[in-house]
Amino acid sequence: MTALVDAAYGHYVERLDRPPGPMQEDYAKIIRSHQVTVAETGNAIVGVLVLATNDEGFFVKNVAVDPAHRGKGLGKEFLMLAETEARRAGFDSIYLFTHEKMTENLSLYSKIGYCEYVRRPQGGFSLVFMRKNLVEIRAIQLKGK
Repeated sequence: MTALVDAAYGHYVERLDRPPGPMQEDYAKIIRSHQVTVAETGNAIVGVLVLATNDEGFFVKNVAVDPAHRGKGLGKEFLMLAETEARRAGFDSIYLFTHEKMTENLSLYSKIGYCEYVRRPQGGFSLVFMRKNLVEIRAIQLKGK
């Protein structure tokens, strides 16, 4: 998993002037303490999803896809799985965060329904927190006199 995360986030090192948070994680510890799903092709891990809960709710701690497998929908599939898991756990929303300089992520998350709700410094990074409402709202027109 560490090698996959390093490959997935490696292109951000220069932009951020240091390795992003996910590249600094202890993945043996993450596996023991979080809900982790991996995608494999053959015997190779090509994607990873790390989910957790905390005081702010159900969140996507990490979603990473091997660069050779980007653009094939695996990241979106992982995020859909995360939403399913959040609903299953009884949450009506899900959140995630990304570095403000990871503009591709901000754009993708916005396109699939995540809305920014706060920016916070954390661990020396400037993070953008985004949330997606999982409750389906339907408008019903009532006819009256």
